[in-house]
Amino acid sequence: MAALSLQADLDRIAGAGLITHDWRAEPNSGVVTTSIVVLAVRKGNPMGIRDWADLARPGLNVLTPDPKTSGGAQWNVNAMYGAALRGQVEGVAKDDSAAARDFLARVFRNVSIMDKGARESMTTFEKGLGDVAVTYENEVLVGRRAGQTYEYVIPRSTILVENPAAVVDVYAKEHGVRDAAQAFVDFLRTPEAQRAFAEYGLRPVDPDVGREVAAEFPPVQDLWRVDYLGGWGRVTESLYGRDGVFTRVLEQRGRGR
Repeated sequence: MAALSLQADLDRIAGAGLITHDWRAEPNSGVVTTSIVVLAVRKGNPMGIRDWADLARPGLNVLTPDPKTSGGAQWNVNAMYGAALRGQVEGVAKDDSAAARDFLARVFRNVSIMDKGARESMTTFEKGLGDVAVTYENEVLVGRRAGQTYEYVIPRSTILVENPAAVVDVYAKEHGVRDAAQAFVDFLRTPEAQRAFAEYGLRPVDPDVGREVAAEFPPVQDLWRVDYLGGWGRVTESLYGRDGVFTRVLEQRGRGR
């Protein structure tokens, strides 16, 4: 079984011939948990972070993982860029791709550390580095559950993080566990499992469980899916490909521009 941050990663496994069934045809399009991209801030929010636009303020120290190694980092970039394209970032007009890219570049000029993964980035934040960390909501809630005192801000526009799971058919068959593996994936969608996920800060995909725990998860003014950016098939190339938006942003950052 594979449970990953990105639907695109499951597509790669399927493209290699290892997942032979249509995993997207399963309930919730194969997604078993969701979260949202948020801004982790110090207790009391001393820097007055309110929305995406604040991340581009000169002198702010921003943390976010490296999109080359972290699925969570790609969700973060998608959230920032998409919110800007939707006209939900102050100073950026709707559908102005050049301005959205410029906003992304200004944010990344403030990024001091790009760890290899989302948890590592939050660990860095927990060590006292950075003014704000772009991360999953569940990462903040797990940290707070463990005694951390940081808080989080939900931008007025952010992306719904959708985490899929699927049986890797070839390996499951090879080891004689195909039925057991499918049963486990099916279990992840049960109310019991969905309640357990919610305890650790993940937003349920089961609508009934979602209603049960609604008070624990603040609403989002403008919540959207990766489909807004064309889906992962397009995003992988348009943002992270050789000539992608984010690739060019990193090149500019490397040249100090």
